[in-house]
Amino acid sequence: MTMKAAATTIAILLSATMLATPASALVSGASAERDAAGQVILHWTAKAPVDVLQADTADTNTGSAKLVSKGDRDGTATVKADPLKRPYFLLKDTSDGSVTRVAERLVPLKQGSNFRDIGGYPGADGKHVRWGLIYRSGATAMLTPEDVATVNALGLKQLIDLRSDEERVLAPTKIDGVTYTAYGYSMQRIFESMKGQAGSPQNGGSLYRGLPVMLAPQMKLLFAALLSKQGPVEYNCSAGQDRTGFATAMILSALGTPRDVILKDYHLSTGYRQPQWEMPPIDVAAHPNDPVAQMFSHMAGSHQKAQPLMDANGKAFLSSAFEEIDAKWGSTEAYLQQVVGLTPVDIAALRATYLE
Repeated sequence: MTMKAAATTIAILLSATMLATPASALVSGASAERDAAGQVILHWTAKAPVDVLQADTADTNTGSAKLVSKGDRDGTATVKADPLKRPYFLLKDTSDGSVTRVAERLVPLKQGSNFRDIGGYPGADGKHVRWGLIYRSGATAMLTPEDVATVNALGLKQLIDLRSDEERVLAPTKIDGVTYTAYGYSMQRIFESMKGQAGSPQNGGSLYRGLPVMLAPQMKLLFAALLSKQGPVEYNCSAGQDRTGFATAMILSALGTPRDVILKDYHLSTGYRQPQWEMPPIDVAAHPNDPVAQMFSHMAGSHQKAQPLMDANGKAFLSSAFEEIDAKWGSTEAYLQQVVGLTPVDIAALRATYLE
């Protein structure tokens, strides 16, 4: 198959996603969030009563799950949860027997930042991204022993670290026992992309326009991990929003998730980030003439808060990456084929594995 034919085939596959009819489940708007007391609060919308079932794994069926609320009519339920186990819920519509799975978007960690599951989003052919298989995160150098136990319970098999050489040295991950992969590069490349008019590093569209090329090696590693089907995958940068946001956009695009949904997930980082837990204290004296250490030390000392990921006109920074891809390659699917090296067979395999 020629490159042009392959790109055309992928375009057809992904275009069909936008025309797919949603699944017939009558339950909609399902969400799960943990409150301060450690309980999981479920919300949903349905015309008929709903049976709420709880499971320890994302693929448990209704016959094996535990019934926690029968014939619930008010669209909400409160469930006690083990702090060290990730609960999954099945909402069974009693009118047609259809089942909607839902879990907490954010993995509850005391000293983690932006560690979350990308499951549940709509994908190709009216399907949804499977829960419990793909996690995105900020740096994990500050996790407590309890946090490490919570992460270990996820059953991660591979970790793709999107951070620079300097970041990985300054803040080594505390997640052990998984296949760890990273691609070496200097943070200086990021600094150059972030220089604003005043010459100081700034986040924004200029950085994002360079990500499709800058992160091409990491995208190859990430998609190779996903295609290996070894089990749950986690990938991260320091904040879990920029490099990780781009990586998530490419994964969800490959799975057929609409771009507006991808952007909504991207903006969740503003609320889910905990900058104080992304980088341990840095002794600048131990890193003389190291601008990366100096920058992260300053950021940690300034008690920064996560800022909205958009410009003054409300345009999401991630949109600049999409615009760059559309201008240079014509579409996200063409970028995935020509730069990342995905074939139509790869796209089909990803959707078969990560959609339900």
